[in-house]
Amino acid sequence: MKKIIAAFDGLNYAENTEAYAVQIARQEKMHLFGIFLDDPTYTSYKIYDLITKEGVNNTKLKKLEAKDKATRTAAAENFESACRKSGLTYAIHHDHNTPILELKHESIYADLLVINAKETLTHYPEKVPTRFIRDLLTDAQCPVLLVQDTYQPINKIILLFDGEPTSVHAIKMFSYLLPHLKELETEVISVKPADTSLHVPDNKLMKEFMKRHYPNASYTIVKGWPEDEIVKRLKKQATGALVVLGAYKRGSVSRWLRESMADTLMKEIKLPLFIAHNK
Repeated sequence: MKKIIAAFDGLNYAENTEAYAVQIARQEKMHLFGIFLDDPTYTSYKIYDLITKEGVNNTKLKKLEAKDKATRTAAAENFESACRKSGLTYAIHHDHNTPILELKHESIYADLLVINAKETLTHYPEKVPTRFIRDLLTDAQCPVLLVQDTYQPINKIILLFDGEPTSVHAIKMFSYLLPHLKELETEVISVKPADTSLHVPDNKLMKEFMKRHYPNASYTIVKGWPEDEIVKRLKKQATGALVVLGAYKRGSVSRWLRESMADTLMKEIKLPLFIAHNK
């Protein structure tokens, strides 16, 4: 039985993460683990909320601590209730140290990680991609499914393929982990330079591979700049499509100079992203 983990901020429970994780776990018969990132230094209140002329208001501090504890408890109970209703085998981990380090460590022993694409684990909102998600994707040790704010049943799979090993790896991992989704409509999208043919990169080998994994897949080959063409096409997709891609292969210096395709897609489109990269 495969192990899927769903990561949550217990102070800001993401019901969309729950919905996607529960549905996938039920469909693929996976064991679902809820990972609650309960760093005690991260709270719903700010330190200046407690300051008075006399110093820290300990009575107010205790009330706010109790409120946070109750909020986190309720979040875990919501997750547990959803799992029971769906008849899943499940477990809950409460991680109390630095959230990003805890989640990276959890990913070593998971087959798939599901998380809200806007997760921050901070008091304040951030632009997408958030620092937490960028850091996670850089070092995650299993494929990551980034989900959007509203759950949409998955009805189409889009495989982004550029001929590089990392894109093939992502397609493989999706095939191995989520075999039931391969039965859905599947489209392979490739973008090539203007002076090249309209054949799929590594045409013969790629199509031999695809016949064994996605025999009914269709192919879309366009010319132009990948970030522009892919974003343009994905924006036209109906809700319910899921995008598969390799990402974050480049070193940190390279990422400063040019964004990962995943960064671009997180900013520009509202579809769930299945991201896997080989190191």
